[in-house]
Amino acid sequence: MSKQSENGTPAFLERIFDRLQVADDVRQRLASAKLTAQVSIPVRMDDGALKVFQGWRVQYDDTRGPTKGGVRFHPQVSREEVTHLSFWMTIKCAVVDLPFGGAKGGVCVDPKGLSRLELERLSRGYIRAIHDLIGPDRDIPAPDVNTNATVMGWMSDEYAQIERRQVPAVITGKPLGLGGSAGRVAATGRGALQVLQLWTQRQDKSPEQLRVAVQGFGNAGYHFARLAHEAGYRIVALSDSKGAIHDEDGLNPEPIWKHKHATRELKGMVYCDESVCEERDAERIEQQALLELDVDVLVLAALEDAIDEDNAGRIKAPLILEIANGPVTAEADQLLEDAGVVVLPDVLVNAGGVIASHLEWVQNRIGDYWPQETVEQRLDDRIGKAAEACFERAEQEQVSLRTAAYLQGVGRIAAAMSQQGTRTYFNERAERRCGGGASGRQSD
Repeated sequence: MSKQSENGTPAFLERIFDRLQVADDVRQRLASAKLTAQVSIPVRMDDGALKVFQGWRVQYDDTRGPTKGGVRFHPQVSREEVTHLSFWMTIKCAVVDLPFGGAKGGVCVDPKGLSRLELERLSRGYIRAIHDLIGPDRDIPAPDVNTNATVMGWMSDEYAQIERRQVPAVITGKPLGLGGSAGRVAATGRGALQVLQLWTQRQDKSPEQLRVAVQGFGNAGYHFARLAHEAGYRIVALSDSKGAIHDEDGLNPEPIWKHKHATRELKGMVYCDESVCEERDAERIEQQALLELDVDVLVLAALEDAIDEDNAGRIKAPLILEIANGPVTAEADQLLEDAGVVVLPDVLVNAGGVIASHLEWVQNRIGDYWPQETVEQRLDDRIGKAAEACFERAEQEQVSLRTAAYLQGVGRIAAAMSQQGTRTYFNERAERRCGGGASGRQSD
C-alpha cells in the first residue's frame, strides 16, 4: 500500500488517522484484513493433465456493508497484492459513499495460455472453492484484470448450481442476458472521464486544449480513451502490454480497438493476440517513453507501480489520472507532489466500476432493470458528488487530492466503526455504572 511505519501500518494511512484523530479501535481494525482465504483449484487441462492453480479471496472490512471487489487472473497475483487491492476497495467504496466494504480475489495464472474450456473450468473451480465465503449479503465478486462478463457469467452460473437456485446478485459485471446491467462495461472509463472533466472545468480548461497519453488499452483504458476522444480531448499516445504508439495529430481509439480485436473469434473469445502497435499510421515508441511524453494529461490504466522512484523525475505531464489501482508508488507520489504534479487518485477516479456494480446489485435484488441512460446518470451523479467533495476538501485543507480522498473515505469508515462503540465509549459506560450518578445505574 505504501511505506510502512514502525507499527506496521502504512505511514500514509497513519497520517490520515492522525489528521482525523480517529480512535485506536479504528486504527487496529484497519491495520489488517478481516478474512484471508487461500485456495487450491484443480483444473483438468485439455490434454488430460491435472494442473492446480493457487487463488485468494480477501475481505478487508465489512463495517459499512457486504464486501465488494473484483477477481483478477494474472501470473503475478499473490496474497500480498490481493490484500492491498482489497484495502483500496474498502477506501474506494467509502469515498463514493456506497454501502459496501472492500474485498478482492485473484488466481495466479496466465489466462492467455488457456483454452476457452480450460478458462471456464478454472472460473467455475474458483467459485466452488470460495462458495461459502461469498453471497449477495456477504461478499460480491466482479470483473478485474483479465476477467470479463463472460467469466462472471460462468461464475454466477456455478454459484447458482451449487445453491440450486438463481442468485444473480452474488456476482456483478455479468452479461446482460444473465442479469447484468446496461452501462457496466464502460463504467470505469466513464467514471474516470467524469472526474477529469470536473477537474479541468475547475481549472477553466476545455478538452480541446489538452493532449492525453493513455498507458493501458484494456477495457477501462479503451473506454476512457474512446469517450475522451468523443468529448474533444486529443489522444496522442496509447499503449498495451506489447507496445505503444504516438501521433501528435491525435489518435482515434475506436478503430484501433477494432483492429486489435479483428481476429478475436479466431484467437479466443476472451483474449486477443494483437497489439496497438499493429496500427500502421502511428509512430511506434517504447512503453516507458509514453510515460515520459510532454503531454497535458497522463492516464495510467495498466497495472500497479507504473511510476516509481526511478522514473518519477522524468514525468513531464502536469496532471496524472489514475485509472489502474496503485499505479504510483508511495515514494513516487511524494516526488510528484514536490514537483507540482497533480494526481487524481485511483480510489476516486476508478470508482465508476464499483458504482455501476452497486447499481447492478440493486437491480438484481429488486428484479427491475433500468435503461443505460438511467444507469449512466446515476453513475455520473454519484462520482461527480464525490469528486467535488474531494476537490473542495483539498482546497480548504491545503492537502493533495489523494489525501483529501482518503480523509473522505477513512472518515466515513471511522464514523461507522465508532458508532459500534470504542474504548472511550465503553470506559465512559463503565465509569457511570461504577461511580456515576446517585444509583450508579443508567438507562439505555
